[in-house]
Amino acid sequence: MRVPLVVANWKMHKGVREAVAYTRELAALAPEFRGTDVVLAPAFTALSAVAAAARATRIGVAAQNVATDPDGAFTGEVSATMIKEAGAGSVIIGHSERRRLFGETDATVNRKVRAAIGAGLWPIVCVGETLDEREAGQTFAVIDRQFADSLDGFTADQVAGFVVAYEPVWAIGTGRNATTAEAGAVHVHLRGRLRQGFGATAAEACRVIYGGSVRADNIQTLVALPDVDGALVGGASLDVATFADIIRGARF
Repeated sequence: MRVPLVVANWKMHKGVREAVAYTRELAALAPEFRGTDVVLAPAFTALSAVAAAARATRIGVAAQNVATDPDGAFTGEVSATMIKEAGAGSVIIGHSERRRLFGETDATVNRKVRAAIGAGLWPIVCVGETLDEREAGQTFAVIDRQFADSLDGFTADQVAGFVVAYEPVWAIGTGRNATTAEAGAVHVHLRGRLRQGFGATAAEACRVIYGGSVRADNIQTLVALPDVDGALVGGASLDVATFADIIRGARF
């Protein structure tokens, strides 16, 4: 049985003081979340402070991005080893905003996943189609391309420890989320692709989570689907009480 996973992606919100206060408030509720893995992804400036506040709690910490290279003359970049040293255990890679706004490709995502696992970070690899692609009937072709290219060259043992996040681009920050049928069909497809590419054991171990306007009033419906293992939460994770309600609703 895969353990449910709920990840808060704060994006470019919360300075150090606010991030630490949130983490401490959530940590006080952590015993209620037993049986669910909870991860906070703060901005880089708050990463170390949030990791310190979450230490000795059940809350994990992730970075929102990672450089492809271990070091060098790359102004503004943050390497996987730096992220690990700051106290994070995982990293979000290939989020649609990184792809759409900053030109990241599947090849870039693949390099970032390699950098992450080389430093001992657990990758949360994002895939998802745009509205135009969905309306053109290209959803599964897009997902297949992103999945194959982003995970090319990794072993079954490595992929078993990955998280794949399906986040339809048209549902991120729009208040619109995929229907149960839409989300369920893609998650079933992704589980099948994992099985086909990496074998049954890896496919059963790898968690596939949903991202895209996740809220407290739709999380139970989403995780009731057999291949949805949790959620990547954006705007609804900014309020600690709301996020706590989402975590409570994510239990299988």
